[in-house]
Amino acid sequence: MHYFALACDFDQTLADMGVVAPSTLGALERLLASGRKLVLVTGRQLDDLRRIFPQISLFERVVAENGAVLFRPSTGETKLLAEPPPQVFVDALRQRGVSPFSTGSVIVDSRQPEDAKILAVIRELGLELQVIYNKGAVMVLPSGVNKGTGLLAALSEMCISHHNAVAIGDAENDHALLSACECGIAVSNAIQTLKERADVTTSASNGKGVEEIIERLLLDDLRGVRNRLVRQPILLGTAADGTKVSIDSCDASLVIAGPPSSGKSTTMIGLLERLAECDYQVCLIDPEGDYSHLEDIVTLGNSERPPNITEIFQILHNPKSSLIVNLLGLPLADRPLFFAALFPKLQELRAKMGRPHWIILDEAHHLLPRERGQAIGVIPQRLTGLVLITVHLEAVLEAALKSMTGIIAVGSSPEETIRQFSNGVGVPLPIYSRLPNRPGDVFVWLLDSPHGPLAVRARTGNRSPVI
Repeated sequence: MHYFALACDFDQTLADMGVVAPSTLGALERLLASGRKLVLVTGRQLDDLRRIFPQISLFERVVAENGAVLFRPSTGETKLLAEPPPQVFVDALRQRGVSPFSTGSVIVDSRQPEDAKILAVIRELGLELQVIYNKGAVMVLPSGVNKGTGLLAALSEMCISHHNAVAIGDAENDHALLSACECGIAVSNAIQTLKERADVTTSASNGKGVEEIIERLLLDDLRGVRNRLVRQPILLGTAADGTKVSIDSCDASLVIAGPPSSGKSTTMIGLLERLAECDYQVCLIDPEGDYSHLEDIVTLGNSERPPNITEIFQILHNPKSSLIVNLLGLPLADRPLFFAALFPKLQELRAKMGRPHWIILDEAHHLLPRERGQAIGVIPQRLTGLVLITVHLEAVLEAALKSMTGIIAVGSSPEETIRQFSNGVGVPLPIYSRLPNRPGDVFVWLLDSPHGPLAVRARTGNRSPVI
């Protein structure tokens, strides 16, 4: 399962004229039974929402006032995510005769065409406030506060990454909501500009559109619409003809292979930096301490102190924290045993939260050796978000190799490395010309690519040793 949270707008998305249909409530309950969480994200003030929507307890978090208020239905706690409106601003609106208007904990609500008066007051007072529209409604909030920022605050409290969330809405103020998630959806009654921005548009309107997406999530986790989703491909590098070579951010798994000191870690650190830029959580198992110099990733373990599994998962509990697990403090013979105990727990965390998004195994031939048949028990049939780094590709567990969707071959003999990979995964090599060997090139073969291996100028890391 990839998507663990569904964030819904309320008016004209979940609800029609303020009413949520019984069939839509039933769909929400089925989604909860699947282990997923719900977040309600609305421009309404909290008291108004609770009055018209008694089923608010179905939601793990409620983001009200267009991103300014965070409510926890299970405890009744409310948290302001921005400052209340200045009293001088509220007084000035009354003096100008703005009507209707109301104030919440943070938001000021009105209707068009009163926005002209409101904007004039903001300019005259020199306030850092923004006006947001919602199909005729006018909302005034502190600068930078929107449904997207509110949802990210909610997901952070829930320890769910935005890469594992889906959002659905209908109006102008839902652009930020959809942009905050891996997958953004517009109901069929949405404004045209939101449909154009959305990754998917439902065939049904309002709550029926939400029901449609819930059924797709329950059926195949939106896999059926994956090719139409706007994703963030992970750039590997540029081919000689200028073609950008990338991998899918969800479905890829790679081998980085080559002889010692050929640039494997240089390539990996460059990939790490791109994963970090996209906010993917990474867990890198580092048997020999080759990556402990990286400053932006937490490292557990050193040559004197082995890592502790409890501490590992305390760090990974936060979706913003990536981790390097340094195994130097363990005897060489104990490192595969430690990994055999750790890997199922990482898979369990993925099953519950969708993270870590990428698991990277340095010295994969040692952590997943081919001769240890009992290790097959910890390898799922389908592995994604996995990188295996090795100098001995032929010595890596066959079940792990067969999950790979491509290889980055480094060093002076890439043809031999790619041939070993072809044998290991059981996929015949396509016919291709001899690979050019420009200094700095790596050689990429993606199994779903129509062409054979490509010479690629990789984007390397900023502080990469050649290992």
